[in-house]
Amino acid sequence: MRNTQAFPVSLGTILTFLIGLIVLALIASAIKIVPEYKRLVILRLGSFLGVRGPGLVFRIPIIDQIIWVDLRENYFEIPHQTCITEDNAPTDIDFVVYFKVVDPAPSVLNVANFRGAALALATTTLRAVIGEMQLDEVLAKRDDINQILRVKLDEVTERWGVKITNVEIREILPPKQVQDAMIKQMAAERDRRAMITEAEGKKTSAILIADGEKQAAILKAEGQRQATILKAEGYAEALRTIFSVAKEIDVNTMRLQYLETLKEVATSPATKIVLPMQLVELVRDFLGKEE
Repeated sequence: MRNTQAFPVSLGTILTFLIGLIVLALIASAIKIVPEYKRLVILRLGSFLGVRGPGLVFRIPIIDQIIWVDLRENYFEIPHQTCITEDNAPTDIDFVVYFKVVDPAPSVLNVANFRGAALALATTTLRAVIGEMQLDEVLAKRDDINQILRVKLDEVTERWGVKITNVEIREILPPKQVQDAMIKQMAAERDRRAMITEAEGKKTSAILIADGEKQAAILKAEGQRQATILKAEGYAEALRTIFSVAKEIDVNTMRLQYLETLKEVATSPATKIVLPMQLVELVRDFLGKEE
């Protein structure tokens, strides 16, 4: 048989090891590192001691009770709530509440369950606000409802050290009959806008056509006026030319022209010839000069 050598462990060694572990655990539980966005509310033997953090925080194990408080902005959702408006229209509304702890001590000491209390408060406040409004106002004044809810909730949660930063309504569902009426109204509105757009298009087209015809008539009249002016200017220029040439013809030339005209008249088959006095005098003067 092979002999095995046993290493005897005394009871004192075990106790020392256990005590060391306990001491290490107590030291570890006595030291807390608190981040910037959190705080520690410390209760010593049940009494409020203070708020600690951020950084390294020491506490007495077993004697001091610590409660962590998150200072970051948080939110909770309010599920669909059926509210009766002033005109007796049941309306389903759900919204989100954003909050932030600004004072850690009352958030621990003054309220046991902040989320549950805030949820019940938000529900009753919503019904009270909606009950004072008509359905049309509820549908049209969502931002106003958000603001009213935020102010009313903040007035209550202030004593809990909590600030309501924002309230946002996500959905408003009116009764089915109202939804059907709204759909019909939207369809009618779209048809009306389409008819207005079509009418405006026809109006614009008619204006453009009339304007084009007007411009064409103006251009045509302008062309005729210019043609008339040019024609008149041509006549005037011809008359000026005739007058300038006539001024250069002497008396003898005129007499010769009259005589030529007289010869042409004499060769005509007519038995009677009517001569103007100016022509007779012209012949007489011409014959007298020849004598």
